Amino acid sequence: MKLPFALAKRFVAGEDLKQAIPKVEDLNSKDIKITLDLLGENVTDRETADETVDEYIELLRSIEKAGLGSTISIKLTMLGLDIDYDYCKQNLFKLLDVAREEDQFVRIDMEGSDYTQVTIDLFKEAFKKYGKHVGIVIQAYLHRSKNDIPELAEMGADIRLCKGAYKEPERIAIQNMPAIREAFKEYAKILFEKTTYPRIATHDDELVEWTKEYTTENNIGKPRFEFQMLYGLRQDTMEELTREGYNTRVYVPYGTMWFPYFKRRLLERKENIWFILTTMFKK
Repeated sequence: MKLPFALAKRFVAGEDLKQAIPKVEDLNSKDIKITLDLLGENVTDRETADETVDEYIELLRSIEKAGLGSTISIKLTMLGLDIDYDYCKQNLFKLLDVAREEDQFVRIDMEGSDYTQVTIDLFKEAFKKYGKHVGIVIQAYLHRSKNDIPELAEMGADIRLCKGAYKEPERIAIQNMPAIREAFKEYAKILFEKTTYPRIATHDDELVEWTKEYTTENNIGKPRFEFQMLYGLRQDTMEELTREGYNTRVYVPYGTMWFPYFKRRLLERKENIWFILTTMFKK
């Protein structure tokens, strides 16, 4: 049974770019920048992967045509990572050629832990060739991040730091939320010290307030980093942070393959489940 998109519309801006653009324009009008995220993952046939590359390229060009303040985020499994490493690399570089041509930026999203090493490997190859046009996501709850963060920061990588959204076993990821927060803070310190523009991706009030206090105490100016949150969550907070002079960015997902993303958002917080259930029973 196909679930109705109405269930996901709090977290997903539309099933196509045309539906998402008005949401982007509204956020841009509030001085909030955007990262557009075409939803989907784990493509297993080349035809679909090739079509996805073309759709990502069209997205990059559409952003410029529409005058949107936006970059894009991609998943490597959408580009054929499950099919072949070199094939995926070829598709990624094809996309990044266009990003460089358009003076745009592509964020390589981080997927489940089975893909962490190969994602970092591909990012490193891309970074050597495309530099400022490509960035990566690192998840603070992974044990391995204590090594990945310093290494990538030393390279000068553009890193989006988040807690982590996938269910991982204890041998791979920290399970305790206070410990995840402490790891996040330690990694953020490294990014503030070693990189030019950290991306602090969190909806956690404790981490937001800690970031504000840490940057103030260490004379790190507001233009030197940005807060990032997800579409449909904490927009009032983002607007408030923007008014306070912080750089802000909202990840705006769209597309027909929205269910896996929607499911992860539901499992993150019980408040999200309650919101959807109450919405379902409204007249």
